[in-house]
Order: sequence, then structure tokens, then C-alpha cells
Amino acid sequence: MEKKAVPVHILSGFLGSGKTTLLTRVIDYYQLSGRRPAVLMNELGDVNLDGMLVDEEVPMTEMLGGCICCTIRGDLGMELKQLIEEHEPDAVFVECTGAANPIEMLDGITDASMLTRVELKSVISVVDAAHLLERSRTPKARTYKLMQDQIRCATQIVLNKADLVTPQELLDTENLLRELNGSAPITAAVKCEIDLSLFDRLEGGVAERHAAAAAAGEAEAGHRTCSHSHEPGHAHDEHCGHADAEPGHTHHSHEHVMVHTHYFGVPVDSEAFEAMVGRLPKEIFRAKGILRFSDTVSPFLFQYAYREMDLMKIAPKEELPSVAVFIGEHFDKRGLEAELAALEAGQS
Repeated sequence: MEKKAVPVHILSGFLGSGKTTLLTRVIDYYQLSGRRPAVLMNELGDVNLDGMLVDEEVPMTEMLGGCICCTIRGDLGMELKQLIEEHEPDAVFVECTGAANPIEMLDGITDASMLTRVELKSVISVVDAAHLLERSRTPKARTYKLMQDQIRCATQIVLNKADLVTPQELLDTENLLRELNGSAPITAAVKCEIDLSLFDRLEGGVAERHAAAAAAGEAEAGHRTCSHSHEPGHAHDEHCGHADAEPGHTHHSHEHVMVHTHYFGVPVDSEAFEAMVGRLPKEIFRAKGILRFSDTVSPFLFQYAYREMDLMKIAPKEELPSVAVFIGEHFDKRGLEAELAALEAGQS
């Protein structure tokens, strides 16, 4: 008897939008209904901090140190194949780094389908309402262009953090989303609380939708849409059809995104750390890490997105490094490292 294709859902969205929050909710939903979910998680850095929030009983494959859509895309098929053969999940959720472009992700899943029976069921883009509005005011910036790609490629859109904008701003954001994507259902949410039965209702693959869109001529020359495909001989590590790539220029949609990882040698003062975070430049829009404070006993998982920080006490079952990862756009790494060094020296 031929094995049924395993459904695959891509969770997309810019850094700090709430993808991992949605992922943990979906995992709980699947487990409560007796199904076996699995996760393939990608991080730009060498430490998978978001993975700590996933139930340890859930099979998870980590792809670190690069973007799943570019530098390690060639491994995606084998990783998916191994994950499915070893654990036989009922569905796989792929959470790619917030700097990834779903255009290439679609190709990656298509490549994976050549190695194992998978069927792409949805591309769900999580959007931070306030962040999208702010970025839309500088429409030529690469970050905003990347956010546009993530929205255009979605089959479902979760308009998250709706409580942090006014009703008029929420309406403006919905109108902006509709301009970028005229077909994907939009669900406004707080902390990604949505009706998760939508995963039960999702039918058919999205690869066919994008192929049909291309056949219908929706992809205009130079316009960044989701219908781009790779023909034999196309080198994926070139400019990949991006409108702002120059001939011969190696370019990815997130090359402007910078990552700085700092490992702490000693516990730091919690108030001094919070003060330092409050001084972070606007160019740093995402940070996360595991911290040990000199004035507390338990380690903490910290998350920072769009000028807001959360600290959560954790009880890891194994020794974990004290580390902070900062992600942003053209920020001063030396200045940041100086701040962190001063923090460790007790001079901050």
C-alpha cells in the first residue's frame, strides 16, 4: 500500500512577529487531537533558542548557521526525509528564520518532495501589525521588501499583536495586506490566538496555486511575486530573480540582516541588562538568549522584538551556555560588543 504524503506547513514571518508562539499553539492542538507533529526549525545563528520552547517530545530537526532557503537549502530534502522516515509524523511544520524568503522555501519543499512523500499544504505568514506599518513608511528598504515577499507568498495571514495598534491602524494594516495579497484569509490575533481548526480544513497543495499563478501571467517582469521557479541550470546562489540584484552580484533577500552572538562568561546584573536592552538602537529589531543573572538563581530565556522585552524563568535539564543573539540591520557590532563587555565587567 502506497504511503500517504505527509502534509507540510511553512510558518513564515519577519523576525519577532510571533512564529514560534503560533508553532507551540499548533503543536499543542495536534497533540491534543492524538496526532504526531514534527518540526524542522531554521536559525541564522549557531544556537537554536526558539527550539527550547517546543515540547521535547516533539521530533525536531535543527538547521543552524544559515538560511534554510539559501546556504543550507540543499540539506532540506534529506533532513525532511530523515525526519519523516524516523518518526512517521502526521504533519511537519517548517519554521524558517524570519530573514528567509518563502519564494525560495517553496522551491526547497518541492526539491524535498523528490526524496520523500510530502505535500505542501500552506504557507502561513505571521505579521506584526505595528512593525509592518512602521516599515511601510520606508518602502524602498530591503527589510520592507522582504516583508512584502513573505506576505505575497502566504496562503494564510495572521495579523498578530493587534492589541498594540489602534483600530484605525489595524484597518490600515489590513488594507495594506490586502493590497499585497488579494486572496489569503487575514486573521487578526493577539499572541497568535487563532482558530487552529483551520489546519483541519486546509486542502490541496499550494505549489499548484503558485504554478497556476505563473501560467496565468501574474508574475510581471521585475515584480517580486511567489511564482518564480528554477529552471535546470539556474544557480540558486545567484540573485534568484530579485529586482534589485545587479548582474553577477550574489544577493539574497536577507543579506542586509546582521547577526551578532555573544557568549557570557559570568552572570550579569539583571537591572543593568534591562537598561542596556533599553538603549539598543532601532536597527536591532530582534534579540533572544539564555541569561544567568547575578541577583537571581534560575536562568532566564529572554526575547526582544520591536522595542519590547520578555524574560521567562526556565529549568533546563542540561547545562546550557549563557548566550545572547542580536539580529538587525546595519547595526554597530563593535558598539554592541563594548556594551556587553561593560555589562560583564559590572560597569554598565
